[in-house]
Amino acid sequence: MLESLADVGSLTAAPWIYAAVGLSVLLDVFLPVLPSGVLVITAATAAAAGSGAATGQVPDDVPDILALTLCAATASVLGDLVAYRLAWRGGPRLDRALARSRRLASAQERLGAALSRGGGALVVLARFAPAGRSLVSFGAGATRRSPRDFLPWSAVAGLAWAVYSVALGYLGAQWLGATWVATLVSVAALFGAGAVATFLMRRNPA
Repeated sequence: MLESLADVGSLTAAPWIYAAVGLSVLLDVFLPVLPSGVLVITAATAAAAGSGAATGQVPDDVPDILALTLCAATASVLGDLVAYRLAWRGGPRLDRALARSRRLASAQERLGAALSRGGGALVVLARFAPAGRSLVSFGAGATRRSPRDFLPWSAVAGLAWAVYSVALGYLGAQWLGATWVATLVSVAALFGAGAVATFLMRRNPA
């Protein structure tokens, strides 16, 4: 039988959970396999479990929903910025590496065209698609796009992803109870959004 997420309270206790979420979200632009979304959802589910305590009082070690959202969004933007600056400074070596891959070169060209036309929707969609964030962040830097073309949309994308992920965990726990079932359903919804974002990017990449 699946037990309540209260059993993993020590793993999601503040302030450690904020550090874990921040580091995971920041680094997954370089390592897309990191389960940052799963971690955010689990923390939000635990927060919902704590807020529904029988005493009516929220324990001190329960993650705060607003703080968790801001932490995830901020780490997302910082990770994008680091990847963007690294690609910007990559120079001829990075250009040659991209040129060797026809697919990457084509994606880089489409990204540059989309950003120059104000295609911020691409940046937002890419934040939900698997590895899409990496492609867009490195691509924007490699094509030397102006920070004004990229960073505001990166902030919108990071906030949208953070709000969506936290809401999935919190509302899933409210509706289904703070169990692993709620977490699995919420994670499935996050992956579903990623699949839709990937489909839309491939259908209309510009």
